[in-house]
Amino acid sequence: MNGLNKGISKVEVSVKWDPGATGEPAIDLDIVAATYLATDTQENPDYVVHFDSRSPDGTIYLNRDSKDGKGLGWDEVMTLELTRLNKRYTRVMVGVAIQQRTGRRTFVGVRNPALRIREGYTVLAEDDFGAVLGSTATTVAEFVRDDSGEWTFRPSFRGYDADPATFARIMGKPEES
Repeated sequence: MNGLNKGISKVEVSVKWDPGATGEPAIDLDIVAATYLATDTQENPDYVVHFDSRSPDGTIYLNRDSKDGKGLGWDEVMTLELTRLNKRYTRVMVGVAIQQRTGRRTFVGVRNPALRIREGYTVLAEDDFGAVLGSTATTVAEFVRDDSGEWTFRPSFRGYDADPATFARIMGKPEES
């Protein structure tokens, strides 16, 4: 009776943080989503969605973008309409990267960061990035389509020491042992 399973359908990933101290360069966090084909679910994303792009089919898009954390409420918000995503995609990784324009910055230097992942009114995950304080980027979620076509959510906090462009290319690779 797989037809009765709902799975995950439309997800909102939100990030907020407080602006940096007066006189300091602005802190800019960016949500990044990478899609993977069924034929290549671990290594190479088919496409990446970030502050300057959206998915070709309009299923993954950024609703709100902040360059300094001065927004009201959630500063960055990305929507993923997983059930509308083409069947050839079986995995979506989502992460958060800190822009490195003004020098190396890690999460330890971000004031009051917060993450919320929800489907409708149901909160799937909340976090404060405490496990990745020394990182410049981190994955936060993995969405996987099963054989019945339903999407499942897996929290995925794994810190990286990489600039945003490199992070987008490597965020889906398996952990090296």
